[in-house]
Amino acid sequence: MKLLIKNGRVINPAEKRDEVTNVLIEDGIVKEISKDITEADKVIDAKGCIVTPGLIDLHVHFRDPGLTYKEDIETGANAAANGGYTTVCCMPNTKPVVDCAEVVKYIVDKAKEKAPVNVLPVGSVTKGMIGKEVTDIEELKAAGICAISEDGKSVMDSGVYREAMKNAAKLGVPVMAHCEDINLVQGGVINLGEKSERYGVKGISNAVEDIIVARDILLAKETGATLHLCHCSTKDSVTMVKEAKEDGVKVTAEVCPHHFAMSTDDMTSDDANFKMNPPLRTREDVDALIKGLSEDIMDVISTDHAPHSAEEKARPITEAPFGIVGLETAVPLTVTYLLKPGHITLMQMVEKMSYNPAKVLGIEKGDISVGKVADIAIIDVNKEYTVDVNTFKSKGRNTPFDGMKVFGEVKHTIVAGNVVK
Repeated sequence: MKLLIKNGRVINPAEKRDEVTNVLIEDGIVKEISKDITEADKVIDAKGCIVTPGLIDLHVHFRDPGLTYKEDIETGANAAANGGYTTVCCMPNTKPVVDCAEVVKYIVDKAKEKAPVNVLPVGSVTKGMIGKEVTDIEELKAAGICAISEDGKSVMDSGVYREAMKNAAKLGVPVMAHCEDINLVQGGVINLGEKSERYGVKGISNAVEDIIVARDILLAKETGATLHLCHCSTKDSVTMVKEAKEDGVKVTAEVCPHHFAMSTDDMTSDDANFKMNPPLRTREDVDALIKGLSEDIMDVISTDHAPHSAEEKARPITEAPFGIVGLETAVPLTVTYLLKPGHITLMQMVEKMSYNPAKVLGIEKGDISVGKVADIAIIDVNKEYTVDVNTFKSKGRNTPFDGMKVFGEVKHTIVAGNVVK
């Protein structure tokens, strides 16, 4: 089967390609890129759109196994396809935790059967995510994990974490770090500051994140581990990442769209849809994150897609769970808050949402050169519309962006030559 994508602006960072041309796909592979191709079994006219490698999300929560009332592999993968994502990494804080080959196999097998996109499991750092005993990373890798993480919390025992990092370094497995000093959280629910005082709730200071960022960078430096810092939200995180890279530490870092699209100034109420971890920070932090992205200090845009039920998020902010959905709003938020104001270029956008995530994982993705697997997103960056949670494929509707006017609509998502949106 030959699929032709014509008249689109092809943005492919792997070969620094930025041109209006045609892409021919045959048997799931990019066969030819040329303005001269005219014939195919099926044609998609991408005029006015960008054609990019399929987006890659290093950070999603699919809640499967065990918490499938919030999300499952099938609905999460459908949400990913709807958002332009062709590969996603699902975090291990499921029930049971992804700490053994059996759970990895469950996810891999279910994804093969039910998911329209590539789903890569992330294994836990410690057994049961209890923070005491390191998992058998070699066994997990053989079963199919792409990285290890304790996402949802930090491994607070530095000795245990160092052992895990050493093992991961030997095996070439990336370590994805959720940076949160639990002893400093002390019941905090939103950023420490004016809004926490106004709503009469405990706040989460920047130090909660910054202390563990510093520790994890130092451990990565000592062990030689490949460290990826998840959902960075503070000004000092950006500074430390910059300095670590200059020092030769193998570190990359991600920023989530909600952390560059909103600050605490945008919190209009104590609605739990504004509650995520790390929390929305100050305008000063947001500006630093945007600068870090624009200067390529921060490598990746990930979603931290964290679906919850409507009933859970309807609770008071002190009782509701942390997290918002992100797979179906990441593209428009990135276009609206980074691309349109000129903070980043189209090439940088694709680098951070596809090419760089593939490099973090060390996988053959994020590239639509001739001969590569045809994982592709087609996006109209100029299309204006209103975010409507009722159109989401995810089970989760927990987002503060519902009803917001944005630019950037995903028109098509193609996985190995198959049009899944």
